[in-house]
Amino acid sequence: MDIKQLIHDDDAVSPVIGVILMVAITVILAAVIASFVLGLGDQAQQATPQASFSWDYEGGSTETVTITHDGGDSIEAQELYVRGDFNYATSGDTWGNWSSSITDSSEVTAGNSIDINAGSEYDLRVIYETQEGDNSATLSQDTGPDA
Repeated sequence: MDIKQLIHDDDAVSPVIGVILMVAITVILAAVIASFVLGLGDQAQQATPQASFSWDYEGGSTETVTITHDGGDSIEAQELYVRGDFNYATSGDTWGNWSSSITDSSEVTAGNSIDINAGSEYDLRVIYETQEGDNSATLSQDTGPDA
């Protein structure tokens, strides 16, 4: 047996490494394609929006709560609800149905506000809920001075 010949004989190394690399690339590519085909790639995009709201209650004869979008993400009006107890009733509706200047097809952005006639015992929440109904979160909450 010639040791010099064994050291310099590397005929089989290159094809084995090539096959291993091709299999690894194929597996990674198949995993990426499968994640998008099965819809796993869309889940990362459905995050809850981040927005801040301010509340202002005006008592007296008007008894009005003004909710203002102070900043953060823009949110479609049809996905933004105001729900809770006010005027001795429990109700909730989309932001667009509370506002005369915003429709359900538009977006609620910083500076937009709505007025709700509510007694001093109100308990209201601003809720984000997707059209599909599979994701919801309370973005802001406030209670009246007598609640």
